[in-house]
Amino acid sequence: MSLAFSAPVDGAIPIRLVAPEDCEETLATLPDAAASWARHHGFTGALGQTCALPGESGKPMAVLVGRGGPSDRARQRFAAGAAIAALPEGDYRIESLPDGTEGQEIALGYLLSLYRFEKYRAQSPTLARLSPPDGVDAARLERIAAAEALTRDLVNTPAEDMGPNALEAAVRALATEFGAEVTATHGDSLLDANLPLIHTVGRASDEEPRLIEMTWGDTGPSVTLVGKGVCFDTGGLNLKLGASMGLMKKDMGGAANVMGLARMIMSGAEKMRLRVLIPAVENAVSGNAFRPGDILTARNGMTVEINNTDAEGRLVLADALALAAETPPDLLISMATLTGAARVAVGPDIAPFFTDDDGFATALTSAAHSVADPVWRLPFHAPYEAMIEPGIADLDNAPKGGMAGSITAALFLRRFTAPVTRYAHFDIYAWQPSPAPARPKGGVGQGIRAIYEALPEVLQQ
Repeated sequence: MSLAFSAPVDGAIPIRLVAPEDCEETLATLPDAAASWARHHGFTGALGQTCALPGESGKPMAVLVGRGGPSDRARQRFAAGAAIAALPEGDYRIESLPDGTEGQEIALGYLLSLYRFEKYRAQSPTLARLSPPDGVDAARLERIAAAEALTRDLVNTPAEDMGPNALEAAVRALATEFGAEVTATHGDSLLDANLPLIHTVGRASDEEPRLIEMTWGDTGPSVTLVGKGVCFDTGGLNLKLGASMGLMKKDMGGAANVMGLARMIMSGAEKMRLRVLIPAVENAVSGNAFRPGDILTARNGMTVEINNTDAEGRLVLADALALAAETPPDLLISMATLTGAARVAVGPDIAPFFTDDDGFATALTSAAHSVADPVWRLPFHAPYEAMIEPGIADLDNAPKGGMAGSITAALFLRRFTAPVTRYAHFDIYAWQPSPAPARPKGGVGQGIRAIYEALPEVLQQ
């Protein structure tokens, strides 16, 4: 599937983007019959509203698309771009794209609306073909859209076809495309490599647990991305109820998102040394599954009391983060579908993140606004450290009481990042629960466009 603009075509139908406050002024520039047509059909410039103006041949002479007001655009992103993608079959061009972030959002919204997940069933294609609008870096937007499509495809694919083996194959395919290198440590070799938590969480599955590592680039700052790759999560012996298990194919959403971000970086030929670490496992149930009450020793020597086998994501991330920290990068980022507490706190549309680095947080927040990829900073709240210390071991993987679950999970992960000084953790949902403009129900990238936009500033700080 190609999420790309079409080549310019002579005779393409012009699109005029109209804000409500400029609607009458725009209509006054049209022939009387066309203006009357638009008024008769109630066109006001509302966000995502469209009105095709008939020409003498029957082909539209132009299409009006509503930009909406600032408050409307703040409530619903990508609506204008999605409206363009939903136009009838034909070749279109935008006469004048708004400056700045709004124009970028409209163009990207069109591209993201081209996405279809067709692995198991053919979907109706988008028939409106849009030439690259003036005023945007079309090639950059196409690279971002392709990365988003990769993330969506990975999350949408069920665990039967996206277990640890398939996830490793997807990483290798991405690496081949961009000349990166991949190594993987499987099964009992994880114990030889001192990655015991990854092994323990995944050993009950028929597919071997593994750590997948991809490296790319040999100049510039070093960036390490760690993504949770729990390809399916039954909850282990603390078995989830059916309703809670139904979406667990998306529990590798952290891995899918760091792969999407890696694709943006590599396709843009950014000057950095990139390292991607993905602990890929299935949290299954069998006679050798790890148990509540077990005490495990992580790569860095810390002991962890298991009070819930359904809090497994932080365990596999712990080993990967400890490995990453042994060669401290300039920036370390982890992404994971880690806690329901994060979803409860900010809902499915916002990517909450944790960092002690105010410069990173400021740059990321600004970038998130400019690329319509909302994030929200949550605190590494030091007084809650005691909640993850059970007494019998160094750490507790599932503190009792249910308070501040996202924060305590983030604090748990931070224990494995020393001596790294610049670390950020994203506790994402990676799923669009209901259709929205440019975002069909299903897997979705969260925070990665904001990170990509912020990286140049962050790495210069």
